[in-house]
Amino acid sequence: MNSNPEELGEYYMPFFLKADYKGYYDSRGIPLLDYHGVIGLQYNPIAIAQYGLGNYNLYCRSGDKERKAKFLKAADWLVENLEESAYGTRVWQHHFDWEYRDTLKAPWYSALAQGQGISLLVRAYKETGENKYLKAAEEAFRAFTLNVKKGGVVYTDEDGNTWFEEYLVDPPTHILNGFIWASWGIHDYRLATKDPIASELFSRAVRTLSSNVKNYDIGFWSLYEQSGTRLKMIASSFYHSLHIIQLQVLYRITGNQVFQQYAERWEGFRKNQLKRQIANIYKIIFKLLYY
Repeated sequence: MNSNPEELGEYYMPFFLKADYKGYYDSRGIPLLDYHGVIGLQYNPIAIAQYGLGNYNLYCRSGDKERKAKFLKAADWLVENLEESAYGTRVWQHHFDWEYRDTLKAPWYSALAQGQGISLLVRAYKETGENKYLKAAEEAFRAFTLNVKKGGVVYTDEDGNTWFEEYLVDPPTHILNGFIWASWGIHDYRLATKDPIASELFSRAVRTLSSNVKNYDIGFWSLYEQSGTRLKMIASSFYHSLHIIQLQVLYRITGNQVFQQYAERWEGFRKNQLKRQIANIYKIIFKLLYY
């Protein structure tokens, strides 16, 4: 994390590989993901935001005008493709079906896309001063002020915890990495606008995670989500490592020791060969049962 957590600077993860995406692009230079089969090439707003953030970080470090042009192209795409949902909220839609626990039918939207889109847009506004970026970020932020049943991306559980849902399914699954990335978008919006609603939302997110991170720990690995299946869905090696990085970043942003403690604990799991093997076997059994 090469930035001051109380200043809007480089994004909290480098995304350098995302910045040099090796796949398909459209005629404007916007990444297209190849899902193969009937889905084929698709715009994915999350991937586009990460591409833009990676190029933004490289621009910050190098001053390379080509990197600046790339991150602004991604930001422009986000401005142009912020669509009105069936509820009237402005969201980034995925225009393809996606198999999760339930099939997400197109078009669907996500707290993860909203959060990372906002993170890119407020940086584009900072660099250019162009109001279109701030206006789009403001419109996208509204989804974080509404319950999922009213067109937003927020779920409040029976204990009063505030969750930002990566996939809007019922019952909610509280995907850990998506929740954290979405919360960073709110933090960035707070830094850019000084909006007290964003400050309160981020504080709620921190309280939710600090109270519930223990529920993602199964003694030898971290969980991907909280879907309530008899055999819980653990994280892949990739997502377990991502969780560690995300908790380290949250510790830097908030100073909350709980995040550092679990980052260190999960890093210990990752370095333990036996626990890695148990996690791999567990993951195989889970896939055989549920996928």
